[in-house]
Formats: sequence, C-alpha cells, structure tokens
Amino acid sequence: MLLKTFGWSFAVTALGLVAAVFYGGWEAFGVVAILAVLEISLSFDNAVVNAGILKKMSAFWQKIFLTVGVLIAVFGMRLVFPVVIVAITAKLNPIDAVHLAFADKDRYQQLVTDAHPAIAAFGGMFLLMIFLDFIFEDRDIKWLQWIERPLAKLGKVDMLSVCIALIVLLVTSFTFATHAHQHGGAHIDKAQTVLISGIAGLITYMIVGGLSGFFEERLEEEEEREHEEEEEAARTGKKKSAVLLAGQAAFFMFLYLEVLDASFSFDGVIGAFAITNDIVMMALGLGIGAMYVRSLTVYLVRQGTLDDYVYLEHGAHYAIGALAIILMVTIQYEINEVITGLVGVVLIALSFWSSVRRNRALEAAEGGSGEKAEVPSGV
Repeated sequence: MLLKTFGWSFAVTALGLVAAVFYGGWEAFGVVAILAVLEISLSFDNAVVNAGILKKMSAFWQKIFLTVGVLIAVFGMRLVFPVVIVAITAKLNPIDAVHLAFADKDRYQQLVTDAHPAIAAFGGMFLLMIFLDFIFEDRDIKWLQWIERPLAKLGKVDMLSVCIALIVLLVTSFTFATHAHQHGGAHIDKAQTVLISGIAGLITYMIVGGLSGFFEERLEEEEEREHEEEEEAARTGKKKSAVLLAGQAAFFMFLYLEVLDASFSFDGVIGAFAITNDIVMMALGLGIGAMYVRSLTVYLVRQGTLDDYVYLEHGAHYAIGALAIILMVTIQYEINEVITGLVGVVLIALSFWSSVRRNRALEAAEGGSGEKAEVPSGV
C-alpha cells in the first residue's frame, strides 16, 4: 500500500536528485534536498485539507489529481508561475523573463520579491476564506468547542466570512499605504496592488468554490432521486445526464483543489528564494516536495485517516488561517519560513493528539459499563 501510493514520489525524488547532481554537483544535491523538505513541511496541512475534498471523488479523479494535477503543480506553480510573475510585474515577454531567470538570477529574484505583495494578498485572501467558511460552519464534531461553538452561531449571519475577509484586506492595504506614505509615498501603488490582488483572490475563491459546491449539491440530489426514477431515467436518458453531472462535479472539485494547491504553494515558492535563486534547483526541490504532498493526500484518503482522527481536518484549517495571516503580514514584514512551517506542524500535531485522546475515551466507554463517557473535544 505504502509503495503503491508513494512509488511515484520515490521515483521522482531519485530522478530529481540525480538531475541536481548533473546540473550543479553535490552542492545542488543538498540545496534540492533542503527545498524538498521545506515544501513538505510547509504543505502538510495542504495534504490534510486536500484529503477532505479528494475523498469525495472517484478513483479515476484521484488518479487525475496525481497525474495531470502534478504537472500543474510542479511545472505550473513551481516553474512557470515565478516566470509569469516576473513577466507581468517587469512588463517583459515570457521569453525575456525565462532568459532573465537563467542569465541574471539576482535581478530575477529581485523582481519576484517585488511581486510578493500581490502574491501574498491573493493567496492570503483565498486561504483566509477557506478558514473562515470552515470555522463559521456548525459541525457535529468540534475540536476547540470554546471557540467553535460561538463562531458557529455567528456563522448564521449571511456573508459574514466575506465581510471579515474584506475588512482584513482593507486594514492590510491601509496599513501598507500608511507605511508607504511615511516613506515619501514611493510604494503607494503597491497598496493599490494589494487591494486589487486580494479582491482577485476573494473572487477566485467564490467562483471556483461556488461552482464545485453547486455541482456537488446537484450530484447528491441526483443520487437521492436516482432509485425513485430508475425506470424513467432509463427511458428518457436522464441516467446518462446524471453521469455527466458527476463528471462536472468532479471536474470543479479538481479545479478547486488546483487553485487551493496554488495558494498553498505561494509561501513555498517565495520561501525558496531564501535558499536559492536558481530556477532549475527551485523547480526540482519544490517539485519533489509537491509529489510527496500529493501522495500523502491520497494515502490519507485510502487509509481513512480523517475518519479515524476526526480533529485532523480542524487542525489543518487552523493552520490555513495562520498561514493566511502570515502571508498578509509578510506584505510588510519578513517572517522566517521555519516559523511558517512550525505553526502548521504544531497545530496539526495538537489536533492529532486530541483525536487520539478522543479515540481512547471512546474505546474505554465501549469496554466499560456501556454508559456514555465524556469525550475530550480539544486541547
């Protein structure tokens, strides 16, 4: 099971490290290995959240996620994305941007760094919306009840998550603009960039998330009615339409997963520049890490880990919320990537520990007098 799920990741690791040696010797080997570990540590929460979505999809779409999705993640976000950012911000054509990435690595790094406010605002808003929509939903299972119970009641207010996200964006852009004004207004345009990019992230979330949710609900409705209308479906061809709807639902969930992965990868791509500004080594290292994150996602689904450890998804979403805030803060202040990675790891570790305590309490209750025991719900 382990080899079957992680086989491609092991193969890509071997090929990537060999390619690194041929490209830049053992020094490049070390850099690529460090980048792979960085990507895995920063994106573990991504795997947990992805697993919650992927478990609703068929084995076929899980394979698409591991194949086509990997191409998008590795080549799109870890190789093409930094070049596109440079091309847009520096107003260069893509060919010149690629040439710059190889010929003038220091200038290339500077241009990507200059684009960081826009990247952080877009990714931060997208991830913040994921966290807010999760925390405002009234769930049967609650991890930190003292937080989640009152927030679930507040969540009954329509569009509350959007309002809060916009307030955070306005405060962030206003703070950035004030800071720029105090320095002569040299960066005043970047405050506008933060606002526009953040709104774009919010719109992207609402469109992709809304479409995937819409088709998922339609699919569930069709499945409920299918057994009642089986004869009519066979006669009118409606059954074929239901299969097509399933494909639409899976496609939009796949699209949602890719945008989610892209938002998670922003911090990894930016953080990689603290280690190297060589685009080839960056693509190799982050690509290897991305493969493990995807394999881990499928592993969590097939092992039923989220069902066994019910608070893991909560911990991952808290990590998303922390990452969203960190991204917004990095628009003005530099935060070490180690801190970013540790926040996510600690929150997920705490949620795992709480899940283990819950499972032990349930086992004790079942093995005891049969009376319902109090199950610990948080830390």
